[in-house]
Amino acid sequence: MKLHGYFRSSAVWRVRTVLALKGLTYAHVFHHLRKGEQSAPDYLRLNPQGLIPALETDDGAVLTQSLAICEYLDEVYPAVPLLPSDPVLRAKVRAFSYAIACEIHPLQNLKILKRLKGLGFDQAQTDQWAQTVIADGFDACERLLDGQAGPYAFGEAVTLADVCLVPQMSNARRFGVTLRWPRLQAVEAACLALPAFQAARPEAQPDFEG
Repeated sequence: MKLHGYFRSSAVWRVRTVLALKGLTYAHVFHHLRKGEQSAPDYLRLNPQGLIPALETDDGAVLTQSLAICEYLDEVYPAVPLLPSDPVLRAKVRAFSYAIACEIHPLQNLKILKRLKGLGFDQAQTDQWAQTVIADGFDACERLLDGQAGPYAFGEAVTLADVCLVPQMSNARRFGVTLRWPRLQAVEAACLALPAFQAARPEAQPDFEG
């Protein structure tokens, strides 16, 4: 498999985490987002959206969108399942994951922040936008975990919810958000104690830039 990505991308980080949890090997193909390499014609032929990640599978398929890729990997490589067997809990895990991947992250990613600056936002206003988006989203995420016991978001096993949470916690710190969510912080700490989550961190990637 080939994973097209960039060290700091939250979406790619999710996929790296799943690949590590499942012990899968793959080749890295890097596209520097700040240099616009994701818009190169060769890459657009793989992913017309010009977004990362994209995953080239062993059988030649090209998959896009991080959660779709994660669920593909979970279906094809079912060891270390990412979704609970109980349908209600499975829906809750997906809802939490979507809250981050579909509601929080897209509103503070690089493309949106560039557009805000193009509309006249200065750096402080742009940062405040990102901070508010993340904080409002995390307020809801903390409540979504009410009553959920265990070290991870939804119990004793890592799920897709944890895979989505850890990169977004890093984004929160990068934008200077004051972390006031004890449950989210506890889940993050439990995840980062695992080798797979450590291996997926941006600092561990070959294209990392300090």
